[in-house]
Amino acid sequence: MHVITGLDPAHGGPSYTVPRLCQALATVGAEAQLLSVAGADGCSITFDGDGGGCFPRDWTRVPVVRDLRCSSGLARALHELAPKADVIHDHGLWLMPNVDAGRAALLAGKPFIVAPRGMLAPAALAFSRLKKRAVWVLLQGKVVRRAACIHATSEQEHDEIRAFGLNNPVAIIPNGIDLPEQKARSTSGPAAGRIVLSLGRIHPKKGLDRLVRAWATLEAVHPDWRLRIVGPDERGHAGELIALAAELKARRVSVEKSVAGDAKVAAYQQADVFVLPTLNENFAITVAEALAAGTPVIATKSAPWRDLAREGCGWWIGDGVEPLVAALATAMAMRPEALQAMGAKGRTWMARDFSWDRVAHDMFNVYRWLSSGGEVPSTVRLI
Repeated sequence: MHVITGLDPAHGGPSYTVPRLCQALATVGAEAQLLSVAGADGCSITFDGDGGGCFPRDWTRVPVVRDLRCSSGLARALHELAPKADVIHDHGLWLMPNVDAGRAALLAGKPFIVAPRGMLAPAALAFSRLKKRAVWVLLQGKVVRRAACIHATSEQEHDEIRAFGLNNPVAIIPNGIDLPEQKARSTSGPAAGRIVLSLGRIHPKKGLDRLVRAWATLEAVHPDWRLRIVGPDERGHAGELIALAAELKARRVSVEKSVAGDAKVAAYQQADVFVLPTLNENFAITVAEALAAGTPVIATKSAPWRDLAREGCGWWIGDGVEPLVAALATAMAMRPEALQAMGAKGRTWMARDFSWDRVAHDMFNVYRWLSSGGEVPSTVRLI
């Protein structure tokens, strides 16, 4: 049984990866249930599996409390279904459904897995720090410390979990990725010209202000290039980026609304290079999506993609404006054919190491170990 606080695409990668994990688990013999809480536009369960459901939120008009996404309907369903489950796998922290999932699992005597989804990284903890501290001390810490296993999506996230002080076993299993159909890059229409793309949540933690500053130093030298920043606006940050670009007199920068489906795939495929200047990521599904679409990537070392250089499909750089300037200058000086060759290597890497079939098998082995015992899976670190 999987629990997630919401499936609105604006919340980022888990809205895709959690339902997709449930689908993949079904192909390897697991009966997966997915429980979630309704968003502003109602319920949006996208996984058509066995059981599960989406439940309304409580206290939606009460300040502060509404931000915890409380759902008495979800809590009741958890306590009813937990005794019938073999494993309860919670995705995320800090909200009441995450706490309720742990309570239901412990009360039913079932193995409980927590996937922090990057929420224990120092940069993530810095946002709403006092609220998170209160939730941890009063509610969440009690269930997380008793979890049978913690699910990390990268080595970097494993290290963050240990640095936070948690000693539970940790299963390191990445997210999977679907490879879109390969298409030639368009040379006409709105995507014509050479493109640097950054796609994802437009949030201060993504480091997009640094990208705009780096771009402003290079724009005049590369008149055939433009920068697209695409994604859902959070905290009014899109307006801040637009104002920053105007202040720096960067004219070939567009800050655009979120895209999905075929339009999202097209955005990746039309780009010459993808940039993630983030301050913190546990996985960064957008990097995997870009590589799957055949686009090389520049990512900061705050995202766990150190093998970009080893695989010949991108750059893994330090934080700050200067490393971005250097990497962008290198990429933008390359011929299109060279960048496309790098992108092809990235796509091959995604197919080899990040298939959903492989992820599902690894996760199923962890579930089987937790529920039945036996040899510790190779993905699990006990210390």
